[in-house]
Order: sequence, then C-alpha cells, then structure tokens
Amino acid sequence: MLEAHEKHRTHETHETHETYETYENPILDADWSDPDVVRVGDDFYLTASSFGRAPGLPLLHSRDLVNWTLVGHALERLEPADEFARPRHDCGVWAPSIRHHDDRFWIFWGDPDQGVFQVNAPDVRGPWTRPHLVKEGKGLIDPCPLWDDETGEAYLVHAWAKSRSGVKNRLTGHRMHPDGTSVLDEGKVIVDGDRIPGWFTLEGPKLYRHDGWFWILAPAGGVETGWQGAFRARDFFGPYEEKIVLEQKDTDVNGPHQGGWVRTPSGEDWFLHFQQRGAYGRVVHLQPVRWDGEGWPVMGDDGAPVAVHRRPALPRQPAAAPATDDDFPGGRFGRQWQWTANPQDGWATQHSGDGLRLSCVRTADAHDLRKLPNVLTQRLPGTPCAVEVELDLRGEEPGARAGLAVLGDAFCWIGLQRGADGTVHLVHRFAEAVAERERDADRPRLAPDERARLRVEIGTGARCRFAYDIGDGFRYSGPVFAATPWRWVGALLGLFALAPEGPGHAGAATFTAFRITPL
Repeated sequence: MLEAHEKHRTHETHETHETYETYENPILDADWSDPDVVRVGDDFYLTASSFGRAPGLPLLHSRDLVNWTLVGHALERLEPADEFARPRHDCGVWAPSIRHHDDRFWIFWGDPDQGVFQVNAPDVRGPWTRPHLVKEGKGLIDPCPLWDDETGEAYLVHAWAKSRSGVKNRLTGHRMHPDGTSVLDEGKVIVDGDRIPGWFTLEGPKLYRHDGWFWILAPAGGVETGWQGAFRARDFFGPYEEKIVLEQKDTDVNGPHQGGWVRTPSGEDWFLHFQQRGAYGRVVHLQPVRWDGEGWPVMGDDGAPVAVHRRPALPRQPAAAPATDDDFPGGRFGRQWQWTANPQDGWATQHSGDGLRLSCVRTADAHDLRKLPNVLTQRLPGTPCAVEVELDLRGEEPGARAGLAVLGDAFCWIGLQRGADGTVHLVHRFAEAVAERERDADRPRLAPDERARLRVEIGTGARCRFAYDIGDGFRYSGPVFAATPWRWVGALLGLFALAPEGPGHAGAATFTAFRITPL
C-alpha cells in the first residue's frame, strides 16, 4: 500500500451506504465501551468506560445522535491515585451512567475493586467534583441512578462482578439519598437472572421511569453473543417482568447490547449500544425504538440491529467525529489522548513550537510496554487506515528509545533507539501475549539523522503492517502483526519515550504531525 500513500492522504473518504437522509452503523467506530447517553435541551451527551486510563470518563457531544465530538473528560485522575500509578488495564472505570438532575450532570460508575462512585458538575465541561464513594464493596459494577419526579424518591441499581464478589447474574436495587451521596438501605435483589430460564451474565442496567413503569434496560448472555433485555415493574423493588428486545438474529452484528435509551425533543426514541469487535473493542450502534401494543420497546428492525436507517428527525448537522490527528501545538496533546495510568509531572513538556515532547522516562520495565504508565494512547480506529507520525530522538542515554506502538495483550512498536556507541538505529520489536519481554520483529537499521517517519497500516481484522522512512522513502518492516485487545479493552495506538534505569535526565523525544488516514 506504500505506493498509494499520497492518494490516501488526499482522499479521506471511504465507501459508505450513508446519505444525508440515512446513517450507517456503527456511528462510533472505535472502542467507546459501554456507552450511556442523556439529552439536555437540544444537546446529547455520551460517556463510556475508560478503565485504568487517565483522564477518564470521556464526554462526547452531539445534536443529531449520529455525529459526535469529544469535548472533555469528567475524571482527571483515578483514585486512590497510588493504586493507579501503574497500568491496570482492565480495572478502574466500568460502565458509567450519565444523568442530568437538579441542573447538574451526574456520572455514576463502578470500580470492581472499590465500589460505586459518582462525580457531578454544573456544566458538561466542568468543573467536575472529585470522585465520591456512594457504596463501598467488592464486585459492585454498572450502577445507574434514578431521581423519580413522580414520587420525589431517588434510587440506585447495580450489577455484580463474579471475579470480585463470587456473585453475578443479578441486579441489586437501593433507595438513594436525593443528593446522590449514599444509599439508604442494605439493598435488595430486584432481578435474579438465575430465576429466568436461559438467562446468564445479567449486567449493565440502565434505570428509567416511563408510562407509569419502572424500566431497567439490561443486557445478558455475555459480551460476544448476548442480547438486550427490558424489565418493567410498577414498584421499583419489583416484581419485574422481562422481554428480549434486541438480538443478533440473522444480522452480522454479534451481541448487540448494553447502552442507553434517549428521547428526542420531538418524541422519537433511540437506543445506543455496543458491539464487541475483537481488537477494535466495543463500537457504538444507534437503533430506532418504537413501542408495541403491550407497551414494550421494539428496538432496531423488529428486534434485530439495523445497518442503515433513517436519521433521527433532528436539525441537520455537519459531519463530525472524535478527533484523531494532532500537531501538538506548543507541546500540548488533544483530548483524544490518555495515559495508561495516572500521569506524573514532566512526562510531557510544553514549549514554543509544535510537537509532542516526551521525556525518556527511566524504567526497569523498558522491555515491556504493557507495564509502562507513561504511554500516551488513543483508540484504534475500526476501519482500515494508516497511522503516521514523525519522530526525532534527542535522548543521549544509551538505550534511550521512543516509538509508535499498537498495544494490547500483545504489542508491537517501531521507533528509534540510541546504542552504546551513540548511534541511533531504527528498531522494530514485538511481544506475544504470553511473552514477558519484547524481541526484534526485524533487524535494526542505522538512522543517520536521528529522525524517522513511522507508519502502521491497519487492515481488515486489525492486521498491522509497520513501515518506516529514514530518508530514502517508506519501507515495510517485519511480518504482519495481528493486534489483540486486553480482556475488556480494545487495542490502543501509543506514543512513548523511555530509557533504562540510571541517574539523571535521559533526554527526550519529539513527535510531530500525527495523522490517521483511511485506506
């Protein structure tokens, strides 16, 4: 594909069945895991799981439910800060819920090792409060609050992670203090999946009040192949009746479930949910919702996910998507980037020009990027694309290195490393999921001017071809690398700079002109 490089840089569209009157799923083709959505006036806001990355709790905005932009994060750092000073890729922020109540935005989430937290703010752009622990306990996940305007009561529902609690497949309900700071009782199992024939791994509840019923929209059946359930009861504590309202049927959308319901100003109903797509993570789909004669929601095309559908009846908006490209003006990086753990001062330094200047952080884990907290990441795009960045290595320490990585249970990177004799080489390394340290994916090559243009072509099935240009044009390096996710997290693109353990400053690397273009 290298010979077509200029074509890809100038023609940034790809084949689509979408028109202005219609949209095509997925509407967010990257790992915006476990989405939830709320409408405030004419604006829609979405948040998603961020696990152990910082900042966390991404905040996306839309006015048409199809075109979304990333406007910020609600969680600057994970707490307790010391526990997230190192990567914990599958821990941290699980399945948040976003609501608007009492002129404030509220986000509740479960940390499977600590309990249910919330933050709130007067505006989606902040300032957000520090995390407050609403309910302490192991295995408490996927919480959702409800402030019931009809009764003045407040409620909270959550699911359970068996890995921490020994319990799963049930939903627990509480009365909650109206200020959202605590629960008011010991809780009661309000839906027991073990009592519903064929249901397992019931989780991800979202709680609503509609048409005189308490509604819980909750998935079951597992991430890869599950379905979306709806539960309703006249009383919050039950008894609930259930129905499957969205499933794969004869489509190619596996496991269409877990997300949020939202109503437009004109009264249309829509459901946003994820689909697990291997290394790409959990991409987001939009389904129309209607109500049948018995008052149950009917999602998609008679309960099957739609691929293309009429757009919501909302004012026309320009095409938009979360940002990916970055020139790093003044050394600052865009909202699309997250560290693999809580950041420390000095990892990235601001300056008067353009380019991301990363310090070569000294570490005993230089052999394994999965253990490094100072990898700056963004989501892997869900469609074939080419990722490019320019790298200038100014770290003088022998062993100082920097590069562009595809990071998951297995990882692969290409970049520059300084040798013991002071020369700089282009290096390409990888590690299998079971490997404890990286090894060469190709032979090192001398980089005469300490600069390189790095490239990864990501094809179908997240198969990655690495390439480099050290002055004589792009050349492929090593064999194809198949990106892999972590257990719950899609593969990530990463930029890093590091050096072996030792005294003193080890120098820095500068990344410029980060670009992602369709293939």
